[in-house]
Amino acid sequence: MHQDHEMHIRRRGRNFGLLAVLLGFIVIIFGVTVVKIRTGGFSEGFDHVARPALVPIEEADQ
Repeated sequence: MHQDHEMHIRRRGRNFGLLAVLLGFIVIIFGVTVVKIRTGGFSEGFDHVARPALVPIEEADQ
């Protein structure tokens, strides 16, 4: 019968811990994405361009 070395057992434990942390991170990002999509509306990102929604409408009779 083959027994794993102590180093491999500890490494496996750390790998499972890292797996849990990464899966938790993925779940958090997915949850935030779903909430942002559901709260809806048009969200304009901050992308360093002029936002047409903020430009005042000029009157045609000027």
